[in-house]
Amino acid sequence: MSGMQLYPVGIIGTGKYVPERILTNHDLEQMVETNDEWIVSRTGIRERRIAAPEQATSDLAYHAAEAALRASGVAAEDLDLILVATITPDMFFPSTACLVQEKLGAKKAAAFDLSAACSGFIYGLATASNMIATGMYKHVLVIGAECLSRITDYTDRNTCILFGDGAGAVVLGRVPEGRGFKSFELGADGSGGELLNVRGGGSRLPSTKESVDSKAHYLFMAGNDVFKFAVRIMGSAAEEALRKAGMDKSEIDLLVPHQANIRIIQSALNRLDLQEEKSMINLDKYGNMSAASIPVALAEAVEEGRVQEGDKLVLVGFGGGLTWGASVLVW
Repeated sequence: MSGMQLYPVGIIGTGKYVPERILTNHDLEQMVETNDEWIVSRTGIRERRIAAPEQATSDLAYHAAEAALRASGVAAEDLDLILVATITPDMFFPSTACLVQEKLGAKKAAAFDLSAACSGFIYGLATASNMIATGMYKHVLVIGAECLSRITDYTDRNTCILFGDGAGAVVLGRVPEGRGFKSFELGADGSGGELLNVRGGGSRLPSTKESVDSKAHYLFMAGNDVFKFAVRIMGSAAEEALRKAGMDKSEIDLLVPHQANIRIIQSALNRLDLQEEKSMINLDKYGNMSAASIPVALAEAVEEGRVQEGDKLVLVGFGGGLTWGASVLVW
C-alpha cells in the first residue's frame, strides 16, 4: 500500500430524519415508576422520537438519505455504495442497505449493513472513507438508523427512558487537499458483550414462545458498568484520534459525541478541556438513537450553521460489543 496515492475524503452532504411522534418524560411517568426530574438530572433526556407503526428502520434511513443526497448534489444513481449502520434492521436479510438502495433507485450501488451498535456510524465512516481514498469508489452513502423502540421493554424503567428512533446520513466523496478525515480510532472489547445486548432471535437463542415470554428479544443493559466504560473510553478514544491526526485538543472547533447521557458527554468535555458550547448536544430532544445519534447531531450542527469550512471536528462514540470509535476531520 505504501506507494499508493490516497485521495482526501470528506463529508459532502448531511441529512437526518426523526419520526413525528414524541414520547416525553411525562408520558413515561404514566407507564413506569419514574419522574421527569429524575430522568433529566441523571440523563439530560426530556423527550425521544418513536417510529410510526408502519415505519421500519429502512424508512427512516431512506428519508435521511434523501436529505443527504440533496445537500451533496450527488444523484442516487451515482452512488457506488450504501452502508447502513444499525442494530435494528428491518429483518435479518436482505440487509437494510439493500432495502434503502431499492427505495432510492440507486441502481449501481453495492449495499451492506454494519453492526457495531452505537459506534456503528464511525465504523461505517472508516470503512467507506478508505474505499474512496484508495480510488475504489467515488461516492458512498453512510447511514446510521435505528428503531430502538421495537427492542425496548417499556416496563423496564432503567432502559425505557433512554432510547429513541431516528436516522442520520452523510455522503462521502473526494474533497480538496487538507480537508476531510484526518484519523480514525476504532476499538472493541468483546469481554463486555454481556453488558449490553439483545440475546434472543439469533442462532444462539432462536425465537420461541419461551424466548419471547422471558423478554430475551428486548435490549438489556447493565447501566452502571456501561456508564463507567463510556466515561473512560469517550475521552481516551477522542485523544487517540487527535494524536493520530497530529492535532491538539485546543484546536477542536466542535465535538460531536454519541448522545447517550449528558454526564458521559460532560466527562468527555472535561477530559478534552472543552466548554459545552464547543459540543453538539441534542439528546434532550431525542435520547439515545444508537448508530443514528452522531449523524443526526452532525446534520443539526450543519443546519444550525455551527460548522464552517475549515473547522476541526471530533466525532466520538461507544456502544455494545463493547465497541468504540472516534474520528477527526477538517470540514
